[in-house]
Amino acid sequence: MFKQNLRRMSTEISLVTGGNGHLGNNLVRLLLSKNIKVRTTVRDIDNKEPFKGLDCDVVQADITDKESLKKAFLGITNLYAVAANFSMWARNPKIEIYDNNMQGTQNVFDIAKECGIKNIVYVSSVASLDFTKLPANVANGYNKDRKNWYYNSKNDSDKLALALGEKYGIKTVLVLPSAMIGSVAFNLSYSNKLVWQILKGEIPVDTNITLNWVDVKDVALGTYKAMIKGRDGERYILSNEKHTSLQESVKIAANLFPELKLKTPKKVPKILLYTVAGLMEFSSKITGKEPLLQRQYLDMFYGLKQDYDISKSRKELGFNPLPSKKALENALSYLKNH
Repeated sequence: MFKQNLRRMSTEISLVTGGNGHLGNNLVRLLLSKNIKVRTTVRDIDNKEPFKGLDCDVVQADITDKESLKKAFLGITNLYAVAANFSMWARNPKIEIYDNNMQGTQNVFDIAKECGIKNIVYVSSVASLDFTKLPANVANGYNKDRKNWYYNSKNDSDKLALALGEKYGIKTVLVLPSAMIGSVAFNLSYSNKLVWQILKGEIPVDTNITLNWVDVKDVALGTYKAMIKGRDGERYILSNEKHTSLQESVKIAANLFPELKLKTPKKVPKILLYTVAGLMEFSSKITGKEPLLQRQYLDMFYGLKQDYDISKSRKELGFNPLPSKKALENALSYLKNH
């Protein structure tokens, strides 16, 4: 049996799409540490910094380009579908966010079927969960709030991945991470950028929007375990149980680095936040830059406590993340020193 396992490990190749992204790169590193042969895709093949010192095969591919996926997927047994458009704003969100994520999902499964891939772990998001009953749970169904195109894309691509996995006879397991933070990071992800803003004292007011911090390395390990232990057609939340408010997050940073003299952001009325968000959105139409605050985001998350039931992930995957406070402290220390 030992020799059979050695032979299998020597021939099987695992592929991670989006290997230069925050989760993708951590997952590549984790798989390599387990002596698994790894291939990873990037859109920009000249971006080699994230792979320095890593013994993996880096190929150019884009999930919206089927021909590039065909070349990347040949000879692959296990596929980690990580790459996606993670944007909360775009000039044309229907096309740039929703359509890209839906078409990318369709392409990944179409080419996976064509290339004979047996197993897919598809990275979805807690954005696809129903928040009307807390703690949010995969058993409660999908997010019923359709105001945001990114959230729509996660809802519908999640459903599409499960449907295509069943149609094509590919074992498909979904993982749903929350706000991933920490090392190793070569670009500021959406969540790490918020941690950086906390460090820089750029959180002037509390928007009454909570976060559920989780260490990206715990998500990478949970994603790997989903490949090994996850059940076909099942969804697993990779988060912490309890939310952390912006005020609490800033206090954690202030206690960790008192020399920064960070001030706790003050709460302001929702109507004022709504007015400011509207002005920022108007400015974004002119500048083309994402607004720091959006009215639809306030509509969805103002006052919402992002708490999750992760008992299924704990029991079936052995998922045991660092507590949110420790994950945030680690991320703050990492970003401050890099």
